[in-house]
Amino acid sequence: MRPILFSVFGLDIQSYGASKALAALVAAFMLARAFEQRGFTRDSAYSLVMWGTIWGFVGAKVYYLLEQLPNFDVHHLGGMGFTWYGGLIGGVMASLVIVRRHQLPLGAVSGAAAVPLTIAYGIGRLGCLLSGDGTYGKPTSVPWAMTFPNGVVPTDVPVHPTPLYEALAAIVIATILWALGKRWNPPAVFSAYLALSGISRFLVEFLRINEPALFGLTQPQLWALVSLLTGVVLIVRTQFLNRPRRTAAQTANAEEVITAGSSA
Repeated sequence: MRPILFSVFGLDIQSYGASKALAALVAAFMLARAFEQRGFTRDSAYSLVMWGTIWGFVGAKVYYLLEQLPNFDVHHLGGMGFTWYGGLIGGVMASLVIVRRHQLPLGAVSGAAAVPLTIAYGIGRLGCLLSGDGTYGKPTSVPWAMTFPNGVVPTDVPVHPTPLYEALAAIVIATILWALGKRWNPPAVFSAYLALSGISRFLVEFLRINEPALFGLTQPQLWALVSLLTGVVLIVRTQFLNRPRRTAAQTANAEEVITAGSSA
């Protein structure tokens, strides 16, 4: 593992930070293309990613610091230590402000952001893997187990490389969302992102080393359940319950067409 990729004029470029920067750049590029296809401006996409990333990091850090109470220490203010769901809350709040300010349709924006957000998450998890930041899993003897002797949180014990699992899951989820995007409406696609990402995090937590918080489940698993349930409810509402229904006249016309075709 390489917590520090290289140094420039005495400045260490950390793999953790570099992965997050790369994730933001890739997300911005992908979202800009998606915006253009929907008739929105690229500047709106860049603004959305920039402010979503900034406040995402703020939210992730604040959430992490709150998790450390009452054992808060000044070292917790360092460059490591962020909680994904805090970042999601901060990023979503900032995104809502940008969507309103640019007068963009929220449903279309959420659908366009689903795949870029998933890919960015996967890239970020690869950074966690390279840095050995302690988000790896429990000790294991599986053939692909990894050690992190030089990681930020070092261990010589073979463990599950859970960041790698999540990165691979992100590829699968992004592929599914891309396919759904051809058939489902944008809000339903984002709802599917919430459901699928919730399932992924819920399952990987069984291999992580986080402490149980409630009913034997970890705090990330509880958030994952909220994400999953919210996604399922929104899928039903936005994709199935909101489908336009045929009027009696439309049904009669359709039946006439079928009858005429069969008679011919």
